Amino acid sequence: MFEADDIREWRGHDVVDPGGHKIGTLESVYVDTANDDPVFAAVTVGLPTRRRLVFVPLGGATVGPGYLKVTSPKGLVKKAPSIETDGVLPAGEEPALFAHYGLDYAPGAGGERRLARR
Repeated sequence: MFEADDIREWRGHDVVDPGGHKIGTLESVYVDTANDDPVFAAVTVGLPTRRRLVFVPLGGATVGPGYLKVTSPKGLVKKAPSIETDGVLPAGEEPALFAHYGLDYAPGAGGERRLARR
């Protein structure tokens, strides 16, 4: 698994799917609030006038020269919940994000949000 500090160094690099198709550019990393492990990448996609951030799981991701390769196909990522490029994922949308990728979701022990932007 990537250390949060290490993966942040990849900001601005291409994010590609298993077939090597470019999804977008790494903007930020969302970590699990319980253990600070990187869980999702926020990826900038879209035309210059209509950019948005989509989320893709970092489980199984690998790095190459100048890119981050994720395990989710481009088509699935493009349909993932998204936010404005200057936004932050609302806590209420976390369950839908996990569900989109078939991942189990549970809020923090005290009901707090599960993901934090780093």
